[in-house]
Amino acid sequence: MTMKSHIQALEERANAATVQSTVFGQLVAEALPKSLHCLKLKLTTDWLSKLPLQALAKENVNSPRVVDNNLYHFCIFSDNVLATSVVVNSTISNADHSKQLVFHIVTNGVNFGAMQAWFLTNDFRGAAVEVQNAEEFSWLNVSYAPVVKQLLDKESRVFYFGGYYEDISVEPKLRNSKYLSLLNHLRFYIPEIYPQLEKIVFLDDDVVVQKDLTQLFSLNLHGNVNGAVETCLESFHRYYKYLNFSNPIISSKFDPQACGWAFGMNVFDLIAWRTANVTARYHFWQEQNADRMLWKLGTLPPALLAFYGLTEPLDRRWHVLGLGYDMNIDDRLIESAAVVHFNGNMKPWLRLGISRYKPLWKRYINESHPYYGDCVTS
Repeated sequence: MTMKSHIQALEERANAATVQSTVFGQLVAEALPKSLHCLKLKLTTDWLSKLPLQALAKENVNSPRVVDNNLYHFCIFSDNVLATSVVVNSTISNADHSKQLVFHIVTNGVNFGAMQAWFLTNDFRGAAVEVQNAEEFSWLNVSYAPVVKQLLDKESRVFYFGGYYEDISVEPKLRNSKYLSLLNHLRFYIPEIYPQLEKIVFLDDDVVVQKDLTQLFSLNLHGNVNGAVETCLESFHRYYKYLNFSNPIISSKFDPQACGWAFGMNVFDLIAWRTANVTARYHFWQEQNADRMLWKLGTLPPALLAFYGLTEPLDRRWHVLGLGYDMNIDDRLIESAAVVHFNGNMKPWLRLGISRYKPLWKRYINESHPYYGDCVTS
């Protein structure tokens, strides 16, 4: 009896330690490292104190290149200056004609000055870079966007922004506030943000580009809206793993065995998007999931619904995932990839990043910038 009680007590302690470890791991993954906070502060100070920077930014707003459909357009939505710069640097470094590239960056008000200061004072081999503040999108309001309404909802705020310990029955990763982040949901509003563009490549801020991506613009999407790499080589990447098929509104409209696809490197035909009104589809499903009963987390489930029947499968080598959680990806697969994606908690800018993959990311950091030495190296 004594042995039994000891075993039970040890099991309870082990379970509590596991929960605590998961919570701490999630907190570390979500936290902004001190070095990146330092970089942001120094750049923001420059933006506020150096008037020529602000004048230069105003000139760039009216650049004809940002709406020229003869150029290659890429969009990134992020609040991480260093990560965004790696995406831009890696794309430019592997492009045959860097002067034909245009990067559209959207960030939030807190990071707008830092992002502007960085991209106005670094050299990008002739590529054009536009930085916008999401808080200046007047159309992105409660009456139009369900995610804005959810951001203001008391219950949603408690669920995503409350303490992890309030309800240990909910897995910590499901309560990650990034899933309700406006920047994270801007990917569904690309045609509204860039009304004059016809085609664009969306890149997450945790990717590294290793090949020339301009070939994506000449791919035939066969009338589809979204070009993406499918992820259903394993069974857990099919629709039934992301969505609640016990709900009739899901089971009556979708195939549970349909193949999932990767969000993070996608080519979008914006003409086809507007014709199919994909954003309205997304709005419908976001409203249906206000109680989080259709899916639990992220932007991929509503994307699977909104782009259902509108996604063109791309060759797997365009986009290789898992560098933020899988330590055993085949080197040959990584080498052949046009884009590698650090999806998962182990981001390359964090200490817990997988050391084997970190050099792929670090090689595209502009280490010559004085603030990088002041903040990151030290």
